[in-house]
Amino acid sequence: MAGLCEGRVAVVTGAGRGLGRAHALAFAAEGAKVVVNDLGVALDGAGASASPAEEVAAEIRAAGGEAVTHTGDIATTAGAASLVACALDTYGRLDTLVNNAGFLRDRMLVNLGEDDWDAVMRVHLKGHFLPLRHAAQWWRAEAKAGRTPAARVVNTSSGAGLLGSVGQGNYSAAKAGIVGLTLVSAAEMGRYGVRVNAIAPAARTRMTEGTFADTMAAPQAGAFDAMAPENVSPLVVWLGSAASAGVTGRVFETEGGRITVMEGWRPGPTADRGSRWTPAEAGEAALKLLAAAETPHPVYGAH
Repeated sequence: MAGLCEGRVAVVTGAGRGLGRAHALAFAAEGAKVVVNDLGVALDGAGASASPAEEVAAEIRAAGGEAVTHTGDIATTAGAASLVACALDTYGRLDTLVNNAGFLRDRMLVNLGEDDWDAVMRVHLKGHFLPLRHAAQWWRAEAKAGRTPAARVVNTSSGAGLLGSVGQGNYSAAKAGIVGLTLVSAAEMGRYGVRVNAIAPAARTRMTEGTFADTMAAPQAGAFDAMAPENVSPLVVWLGSAASAGVTGRVFETEGGRITVMEGWRPGPTADRGSRWTPAEAGEAALKLLAAAETPHPVYGAH
């Protein structure tokens, strides 16, 4: 029986470890040819090594699949362009882009350095934008040539990007930006056959084991491991397949056996007097509206 992604070519960034590794293996198991991208950096973004990407590609090939590695920096124009070129030169096509690469530089805001802000914004937000831009340019050209693709993009946001997370101002801002990028690219690229969605996953990885140590412990033998990265990948594979044709511009929270469609900003209680407010009147109206509004979810880590 053919897999869900038989004949498709999937690029997964940050695929050397954690969620990215699980995604790459899951795509390959469903018949996709996989471009395994990973710069091989440490948790804070330092250093580089080809080993993580090579090990995942070797694992795919050992299981009978097809995979090639790309170890360039996808947060640079040259690196993102070469990532797309790697798929096209090796397999002649590109069907799915999974933007997953990232690292952490956690600090409270008063201690958060400009370099730590820039580094996290660069890898998460710019590292989503540049591969998406280069892939989208190729897909647009294909559509204009009469070969409209069934292209899919899965971006990786976070609960921190949806609700905020104490000690992660840079990470939360970057992940919130990814949601905005997802909405815009879905609207702009739909005419070219591109569907763009985002996930907000929760799983045990290098990036989460320190932050959520109490809840990320591995279960006892035989029990369902709710925090295994492999639990997130089935939804990612489906979103990356042709089967998700009618789905775009959506954000899904996924953890363990749970999938939730996240509903973002939308108008709540409103007051319109038809003319300009005074500051005191505006404040009085705002307080009445807040009393009628839903209470927001708390920021992660807030007390």
